[in-house]
Amino acid sequence: MEPVNHHSHAPDVSFDGGDLDCGNGLLLLIRKHIDPLPRGGLLEIQSREISVDEDLPAWCRLTGNELVSWTRRDGQRSFLVCKGKLSERDAPVAALASAAPAAMPSGGPSPRARREAVSAPPVPPLAVTGMGSWPRPRWMIDAMHAHVEGRLSEAAFHETADDAVRLAIAAQEKAGVHMVTDGEQRRDSYASFVASRLDNCQLIPLTDLLPLVDDPEAFAAELRALDIPAGQVRHPAVFGRLSRSRPLVAHEVDFARSVSGKPVKVALPGPYLLTRTMWMECISDRAYDSREALAADIVRVLREELAELLDAGAALVQFDEPVLSEVVFSGPKNKRSFMCGALSESLAPQQELAFARDLLNAVLEGMPQERTALHVCRGNWTPDESVALSGDYAPLLPTLAQVRVGAYLLEMCTPRAGDVAMLKALPGHARIGIGVVNQKDQAIESEDAVAARIERGIALFGRERLLLHPDCGFATFADNPICSARIAQQKLQVIAQAARRFD
Repeated sequence: MEPVNHHSHAPDVSFDGGDLDCGNGLLLLIRKHIDPLPRGGLLEIQSREISVDEDLPAWCRLTGNELVSWTRRDGQRSFLVCKGKLSERDAPVAALASAAPAAMPSGGPSPRARREAVSAPPVPPLAVTGMGSWPRPRWMIDAMHAHVEGRLSEAAFHETADDAVRLAIAAQEKAGVHMVTDGEQRRDSYASFVASRLDNCQLIPLTDLLPLVDDPEAFAAELRALDIPAGQVRHPAVFGRLSRSRPLVAHEVDFARSVSGKPVKVALPGPYLLTRTMWMECISDRAYDSREALAADIVRVLREELAELLDAGAALVQFDEPVLSEVVFSGPKNKRSFMCGALSESLAPQQELAFARDLLNAVLEGMPQERTALHVCRGNWTPDESVALSGDYAPLLPTLAQVRVGAYLLEMCTPRAGDVAMLKALPGHARIGIGVVNQKDQAIESEDAVAARIERGIALFGRERLLLHPDCGFATFADNPICSARIAQQKLQVIAQAARRFD
């Protein structure tokens, strides 16, 4: 598109990007200003950076927004971008005060009063539970997108999510579980949602990251391989020192406990996963000198959250660290799994594993071991087993055994995971959760097959130590559930029925 002398439409919102290029912060500013606009809203981007002439049109094509026109005069550029298509613009949008992003807190969070602790019911032997996520109803997904884009208030979003949580918990209870989760109904994914709860962090679509990677073509090919459009998957971006002025997930536990008398389990992304996900050149290094400095703040935030979750009565707090599998299994024969969006640089596997171990132990230090758990799988973004990482847990066991956690919840039903007997290498004090159904397989396992897996687990670890669950969650990404709610309920039900044989 050639520049014009002047725009034929007036913008609804305008900002000056100065000398920033698309790979050095400009896309973050664009995303902050365009997300709150309605479809058809017009954003003016002023810039003095010459590379934006080519990069911004490419970004518009990738994200489905329309570059309406642009001007260039004396080195100053002005780009008029429509959110969506210009044909969607019914009428000029009034100047939207809400479209101008509120200033993010620059300091730490205000001191939070320690809540009065409530007791958590015990988790019984052979407890049946889901891993975390549950398929969201279509109306919940629509509300989630509207909330992220600023079209739905916080109160209206949580009112909608409350209804979705009620349905998810009711389905789990009907299936016969002993410990419920809220189904992660308020989250866009198992990990990136944290960016919507932390100060100085925001969610950006994966497509926005193209200018930030070393090989944009290879990255674009990976995005096309996803089972879900990359523009619908959002990634955390850090643009200031992280702080926690509100709970990450403690409010989820509060509501879940209000609708169920069963023990409540809640999952959190682990500190290594968050560090690998959030540390990106040209973004996070504007706030942190190193990923170790970023990791220190992530550890602090997770410790604050863990303490509140325990006070809130969570029976089990599970830290998800799936990227550990990528550390040891990715390579020439195993293509990188895009399960976690871990795009940052990494060191040799042993260094990465030691880093992950130390971060987890820093979060867990001084916390009651019996109420904490660690989950590691090999990717849960597609039902196609052939593209997920394979390899047994042997390379990970020495590291896992050094993590001061009370339970390990591991993928064991898929043949990719190896034989369950190798988990005997884990500490004898810890409870062992084994996956006994495969959430990727649409077929419902037979009760006899599940009972045989349970019997083997009891023989290896004893009835008191064993926990039972699917290999992973049923809907890692909100827009891309692995299976339907009906199948999820049936799979949990067959675990519960098989477990009753051992009462």
